[in-house]
Amino acid sequence: MEKNKYYVNVGSQEISVNHDGNNDIFAIFATEEEVIELRAFFDEVHNADERAFWRAHIPFRHYHDDEPNREFDNGLRTVFSRIYELGDEKTKEHIGSMGILEDRDSTEGRRHL
Repeated sequence: MEKNKYYVNVGSQEISVNHDGNNDIFAIFATEEEVIELRAFFDEVHNADERAFWRAHIPFRHYHDDEPNREFDNGLRTVFSRIYELGDEKTKEHIGSMGILEDRDSTEGRRHL
C-alpha cells in the first residue's frame, strides 16, 4: 500500500494530510491502515484521560496508585512510539530527544511523594 505524508499534533490528536500552522511538529509517512491504527491509539488515550478526569475528583487517591492515569501514560507512550516508527528523520530526532521511549525500568522504582 502507498504511504502518504501526514502531519500529527498530539495535543489536539489531529492527523491531517494538510499542513496547517499548528500541526507540523510531527510528520509521518503512513498507509491508510496505519493512520486508522494511530487514530485508535488516540481514542484510547482520550478515553483514559476521561476516566482519569473523573477519578481526579477523589482527593484521597494518589496519582501513582491510579489505573486510569497509568493507562493514559502508557497510551501516550504507545502513540509516541508509533509516531516514531512512522516518522521522518526530524520527527524521530524530536521524539528521541524527549526521552519518552526510554526504558521505563529506571522509573518503576521511583517513589512518588
